[in-house]
Amino acid sequence: MTFVTRLTLQSGDRAALDGIVEDIKTSAERKGAALKGPHSHPPEKFSVPQRCRLHGDDDRRFSSWEYTVFTRELEIHGHDSLARNIASQNFPDSVHIEAEVEQIHGAGRGN
Repeated sequence: MTFVTRLTLQSGDRAALDGIVEDIKTSAERKGAALKGPHSHPPEKFSVPQRCRLHGDDDRRFSSWEYTVFTRELEIHGHDSLARNIASQNFPDSVHIEAEVEQIHGAGRGN
């Protein structure tokens, strides 16, 4: 039985995101883990309208707050302890990480 850990990292700080992805790649190479990725998604641009006042009848607005979110995905095959260590690290507040673990059964094995 093998586990595949999919890591999705997102941030508005591209340099911080790429630095963490490089650290993960380096750790995986040192441990000899099978790593796929990083896979980059197109940047997502968001625009958030901002009102001048909290009162709902006031239509005055500041200029919209615009920001970009960058996403990278990696897969670690096997090496459960490495994946667990990476997912439990303290990342900067500017980087969001999600971990998804999938159990893969070998061919010809019954449940």
